[in-house]
Amino acid sequence: MFTVLDDALQVLLVRRPHNTAEPFPGKWALPGGFVNIDDDASLLDCALRKLREKTGVVAPYLEQLGSWGGAGRDPRGWSATHCFYALIPAQAMQLRSGANAADVAWFKVEAASRKRLAFDHGELLDAAIARLRSKVEYTSLPAFLLEEPFTLPALQHTYEVVLGRSVDKSAFRKRMLDGGFMEEAGMLTGSLGRPAMSYRLRDRSQAALFPRTFNAK
Repeated sequence: MFTVLDDALQVLLVRRPHNTAEPFPGKWALPGGFVNIDDDASLLDCALRKLREKTGVVAPYLEQLGSWGGAGRDPRGWSATHCFYALIPAQAMQLRSGANAADVAWFKVEAASRKRLAFDHGELLDAAIARLRSKVEYTSLPAFLLEEPFTLPALQHTYEVVLGRSVDKSAFRKRMLDGGFMEEAGMLTGSLGRPAMSYRLRDRSQAALFPRTFNAK
């Protein structure tokens, strides 16, 4: 689960309990859980249920990243993991630890990648970061990291935080307004105290695709 907080792209990690027979006690890990064959009609249903149980989030932007499997991933035996990544405004959720998590916290993605996470979660995290940053170059994904309504300067700032570089302001504005994925939501006072048009997403189920990647500023 990714968000933008304190002008940085951050990822949610959970700390596994200490003093337990479970593997990797006290290690940080990605939030997850097991499929419930009675309740989960699909992998997506399972992912949404685990997010709801562990974070209280009901409907974030969610996309399947990939599948990992092997005999050496978990000391308890052969395992398969189906990984999704979610995008959510930080204000839309309250962190809470679950039954199998001693603590939960946001980490800047660079710091999280340097940690020795439980299982092979470092590999999963690096794949998710790479996928997100690659897709941000040609989609509207960063809009799902903002509370609505939002202004164009706020959206551009979010793009720049995720990409780790600045983008050309005039080209960015034209691409966003021509993209057809937003609708006007009235005037809003911006960060500099000036009124600016605000926007909402027309469809929160998928991101808009752009024909070209973003140019650096």
